[in-house]
Amino acid sequence: MKNSITLTLCITVPLLIGGISGFATATSINDWYIDINKPSFNPPNYLFGPVWTTLYILMGISFYMILQSPKTELRKKAVAIFCIQLFLNFWWSFIFFKFQLLGLAFIEILLIWLSIITMITVFYKINKTAALLQIPYLLWVSFASVLNGSIWYLN
Repeated sequence: MKNSITLTLCITVPLLIGGISGFATATSINDWYIDINKPSFNPPNYLFGPVWTTLYILMGISFYMILQSPKTELRKKAVAIFCIQLFLNFWWSFIFFKFQLLGLAFIEILLIWLSIITMITVFYKINKTAALLQIPYLLWVSFASVLNGSIWYLN
């Protein structure tokens, strides 16, 4: 029972973080974002919700796997980097959509990307499957980084 509760919390926390961030910035998506220049490879807006939901679930499962490992300094480091990347992830939407600081958002998403690389590297030393579950997140943030940089350049 304890493991079920831990797994549920590990999945719920990233979903809540993403949901709060998305909800707080949703009006900006239907406001100024509609009218700015975007590259031809910009996906339709309806795609972002399902993609992020899937990524947050994978993040939570991966984190749960890390928490199931023995308590060590490496696990402590893995937990810290997970929290850092989730914190950065939370703030990107505000910087990009709410405050419309496209250049700062680009720098911030690069920090997210670096934190994901670090997280995968640390997770891999603890649990290879947990690390591999983060690959879709890395790929999506890689794409989002190019998209963010392109939007910044075009505007």
